[in-house]
Amino acid sequence: MLSTPHAPPPPAPTPKQECPPPPRPLHPLQKQECPPPPSPPPPPSPPPPPPKQECPPPPSPPPPPPPPYPPPTPTPCSPPPPPPPSPILTAAISVIQKFKDTITSDPQNITATWQGNKLCIDQSAYKGFICGQIPGDNRKRVAGVKFNGFNFDGKPLKLSGFIDGLKDLVFFHTNSNNFTGNIPSEIVRLPYFYELDLSNNKLAGGFPTSVLSATNLTFLDLRFNFLTGPLPPQAFTCPAVFLPFEIGLLKIATVFDASKNQLTGTIPQSFGCLAKLQQLNLSSNLLYGAVPESLCKLKKLYQLTLTDNYFTQIGKECRKLITRKVLDVSKNCILDLPSQKTAAQCAHFFSVKRSCPDQKLMSYVPCHIDYSLLQRKHLMKNRCRYPRSIAFLCCSRKASLVMRFAVFSSVAYTSSEGQRPR
Repeated sequence: MLSTPHAPPPPAPTPKQECPPPPRPLHPLQKQECPPPPSPPPPPSPPPPPPKQECPPPPSPPPPPPPPYPPPTPTPCSPPPPPPPSPILTAAISVIQKFKDTITSDPQNITATWQGNKLCIDQSAYKGFICGQIPGDNRKRVAGVKFNGFNFDGKPLKLSGFIDGLKDLVFFHTNSNNFTGNIPSEIVRLPYFYELDLSNNKLAGGFPTSVLSATNLTFLDLRFNFLTGPLPPQAFTCPAVFLPFEIGLLKIATVFDASKNQLTGTIPQSFGCLAKLQQLNLSSNLLYGAVPESLCKLKKLYQLTLTDNYFTQIGKECRKLITRKVLDVSKNCILDLPSQKTAAQCAHFFSVKRSCPDQKLMSYVPCHIDYSLLQRKHLMKNRCRYPRSIAFLCCSRKASLVMRFAVFSSVAYTSSEGQRPR
């Protein structure tokens, strides 16, 4: 039986395409609208731009050249060392250091500042030592010692080798310490030395007669020590002493009493500047000349005692005070007033040649007052040599002590503190 090749299967019937339903019949009055035309195809996309050829980045600029190497910062120069002290100060430092070695008690640690070579250079160094200059020499030197209240002690604490080792001393103030021993006689060789205060120490024995040879010494204070025995009569020998014009600078003084002394000369015109003065007693002295009218014009003055002197003139204003019993000028040499000294007594007094102060200073008025009141015609006519130092001493006729009220020296010692040493 012959086999026949298989015939291919008949093709599948094509599905009928379903037609859309026929459109609804139009209303007779309705126009048939044409269908909208098909949307145009979108324009073809533009060809992509050719890729930009990227340039390689420009090469980096070369780094700037390094700045020139800065010059080394100069090291600040240290201040030059201070000049070495003068031989005068070198000698003083040596004396001070030797004295420092003898101090065993220093409650205020004062000696801690006594180091180095800055004596008279640094004010914080060498506390207790005052520096100054002498006339005609600008080099600084130790002019004063001021240990008041330091309460130093030692084994022992002596003056010898210390006070006499400082060759240019003007004053030595060491009250309230523990000094012992003697006052060295070498102080007589100190050319400018005029004040010595050793009060409230531990000095013992008799009166230190060595101080009597110090002819420039005008102030001596030995109170509150352990001195015994009689006082030598030389202690009460007083030179001619005057009222200094600087008293007129005591603007707040209300009472001034210098009676029963050996003051001589005239009353300075500066007394007319004591605006607050209420009582003035200059009785029992050796004063002479005219009583200043400016003094008698002081408004607050209610007691002026000038008895037992050698005044020769008083003016109109002073006579008013006599009438009011404010001024007492009895026992003087005013010829037309009662109760005066005898003519013989006055003649004897004026027959003796006397030293006198500089009349220019006696006429100096350190304040504003009416100059018409200054009776210059009554000033002493005799001119005499003015001593280079006016020492205002109180040498009492009754007491056994020598006291000093003030010292005003024309040989001024300039102090580094800007004031006259006290």
